[in-house]
Order: sequence, then structure tokens, then C-alpha cells
Amino acid sequence: MENSVYTLVEHLAGLIETIQPESIVSRTFYKDDRLKAILFGFDAGQELSEHTASQAAIIQIVQGEATVTLGEDQHELTAGAWLYMPPRLKHSIYAKTPLHMLLLMLGTD
Repeated sequence: MENSVYTLVEHLAGLIETIQPESIVSRTFYKDDRLKAILFGFDAGQELSEHTASQAAIIQIVQGEATVTLGEDQHELTAGAWLYMPPRLKHSIYAKTPLHMLLLMLGTD
């Protein structure tokens, strides 16, 4: 729900109703001059290969299990996990199960 003062999403995972087999889908549901909020849905076995971003970002696992690599460190994450990444940190995400992941990009235009 969006109004002039705030934006409310009561059920994040509901923003992506279905994840097609062997695919990754994303939905940008909020954007202003300081923040971009994107929900990703991964089918099990799908991966965002190693990359970097020019701005800081926050990842939160909403549903499912993922292997997340940050620099040289690998982490097994489940629903409720939260992480902050500074700009230009190499990272990748591998969905071990069907996965919903929230990405907040900070300081976007």
C-alpha cells in the first residue's frame, strides 16, 4: 500500500506469486532518491553469479535457503538472515531451495 507518507507491504513473498522452473524473477516495488527495494524469486538451483555493485546494499532472506558468497567467505543462510554489503564487494547467491530474497540498494538515483 502506498500513500503520500509511507509505503506498506504486508506480505513480501506475495509480490512474486509464482517462480517459473529454472528461473529467477525480480520485482522492484519501491524506489526513491535514497533507496531501491527489489524482491527476487529464485527457483531451486538458480544462481546470481559473482558480481559487484557500485552502491551499498542490504540482503534479507525472506523464504528459503541460500548459499551466499561475500568476498572469500561463504555462508549458508535461511529465512530471517540479514546482511549489509559495502560498495564493490564481490558477491554471489545460489538458491538451495525455492528462495525469496529482499535486496535494498542504498543511495540510488
